[in-house]
Amino acid sequence: MRHRVVTLISPVQEMYPVTSASAVFGYHGPDIPEHYAFALCAERPGPVRTTMGVDVIVERGLEALAEADTLLVSGWCAGPEVSPELGAAVLSAHARGMRIMAICSGIYVPASLGLLDGRAAATHWELADELAARFPRIRPDASVLYVDHGDVATAGASATTVDLCLNQVRRDHGAALAMRIGRQLSAAPHREGGQRQYPELPTAGPVPDSLAPLLDWITANLERPLRVEEMAARSGLSRRTLSRHFTDQLGVSPGRWLLDRRIVGARALLEETDLPVETIAQRVGLSSAVNLRRRFHNALNTTPAAYRRSFR
Repeated sequence: MRHRVVTLISPVQEMYPVTSASAVFGYHGPDIPEHYAFALCAERPGPVRTTMGVDVIVERGLEALAEADTLLVSGWCAGPEVSPELGAAVLSAHARGMRIMAICSGIYVPASLGLLDGRAAATHWELADELAARFPRIRPDASVLYVDHGDVATAGASATTVDLCLNQVRRDHGAALAMRIGRQLSAAPHREGGQRQYPELPTAGPVPDSLAPLLDWITANLERPLRVEEMAARSGLSRRTLSRHFTDQLGVSPGRWLLDRRIVGARALLEETDLPVETIAQRVGLSSAVNLRRRFHNALNTTPAAYRRSFR
């Protein structure tokens, strides 16, 4: 049975996170396994107004939560208050194991129900102060893309919907499937939740060029023993300037971003091939099986062999 993702929408609904989630959890053609079923629901079924100026017809009400495996709250224009009917339906479904993903103002739903008490939550910077004042037991973080606690995950901005949804695919079915779906959508390389929501702009001088061409080149050359000096030279920057751009735009150092890409590449090869660990280590630039095992355990708290058994 396919994993049922239900998206709760409310007037006036921004459609970008809804369509982004549908793109990840929808049909991807005969060559990609169809693990998810995607549907909409609303507190009051019928026409729901959107920011596009047109209505979306939603056929299902809160009864859809009784059979949902994941609830996506794609924004919440109704404000911080949650009706007793919605609260009861969400809490009941969460108690039986339903996962909740809240995008931007959608955080008001799990926050109002106490599901984020004592936890960090990714928050849009415009909502951070209000959220902290209204829900003092939550630790809002406006600097990161998303925070995933397993049963509840939050994303700070609509543009991170694809990142958070691909993160769920990665959790459920491994990095290889998430990479295949991401490639089909032409999504950016996997972004960890701890990366920045937005780059910090310099106070003077031109805005630095995007790192995207360099990141694409790094990803295509993982098998090479890349050094930060080589990355900097390719970008026409000093090592210090490149490091500053990585920190400002991605929230991590160049070396850490490179290591993360190597681990993601190793995960995909463990899932999709029977290659020996030594060969995989060489293909992703980690030089040896010993180094791969050490890095893999530090990143995922498991061994390559155990990971392969879980996702093959």
